[in-house]
Amino acid sequence: MVSKKAKAVVRENKHRRLRHTLSGTSERPRMSVFRSNNHMYVQIIDDTKGGTLVAASTVEKEVSDGLKKTNDTDAAKKLGGVIAKRALDKGIKTVVFDRGGFIYAGKVAALADAAREAGLDF
Repeated sequence: MVSKKAKAVVRENKHRRLRHTLSGTSERPRMSVFRSNNHMYVQIIDDTKGGTLVAASTVEKEVSDGLKKTNDTDAAKKLGGVIAKRALDKGIKTVVFDRGGFIYAGKVAALADAAREAGLDF
């Protein structure tokens, strides 16, 4: 019988490989995306200092207001707009996109496109 690795294990391994090439600096921080079954979380991180500069998630009341579900592409689009607005308010214009090992499609792509439309460059 062929054993198959769990999707979560495969994603974690992909993310570990990606992190060898991605790093956020003060000039160009890293925008990290994580999605669970129920919510999405985004952070903009300065890896040189080891701190989070801006964060947003669908758990927050500001983001989840007016949404039917917090785990679909509509929620991802709203979250992308919110994170871009918060980043621009802090003076962050360009970021490195870290998709967290997730496939660049669906919710992750919707979040990235909304953040680009709202003014972030990556």
